[in-house]
Amino acid sequence: MNIVYSALAVAGGLALAAGILTRATDDAPAPLAATGTAPVSAGAALVQVRLPAALSPGAVLGKTAFDARCAQCHGDNAAGRDGVGPPLVHRIYEPSHHGDMAFLMAVRNGVVAHHWRFGDMPAQPGLTDADLAAIVAYVRELQRANGID
Repeated sequence: MNIVYSALAVAGGLALAAGILTRATDDAPAPLAATGTAPVSAGAALVQVRLPAALSPGAVLGKTAFDARCAQCHGDNAAGRDGVGPPLVHRIYEPSHHGDMAFLMAVRNGVVAHHWRFGDMPAQPGLTDADLAAIVAYVRELQRANGID
């Protein structure tokens, strides 16, 4: 009997964990294509991003660098691009899960796909540490404006 109860407890725990990990929150950006709606078109934004009222001076520089080097894959305002690259304004990239150093390492070394099905991210040469600090500041300000702390 203990085996049956243990199996049920494990199954219940897994179901609870799955619900917690996949539930949508009001604080996280909402996917643009919800269940029962038309699919997102290729290259379209994957999440809705609320913009902050104003950006810090460092984030303004980061937006310029992001738009020039990152937006082609990660979308305008880091909203992702369907079939191309993931949104960075997403709870997966909250600071407690992907710290600022993770962004720097991704740009410097590339990343093997592990959260998304977009394929590996190649290294992005030609960005200075100052460029990366500004880009991270921009992304973090977008995240905070969308309830991702």
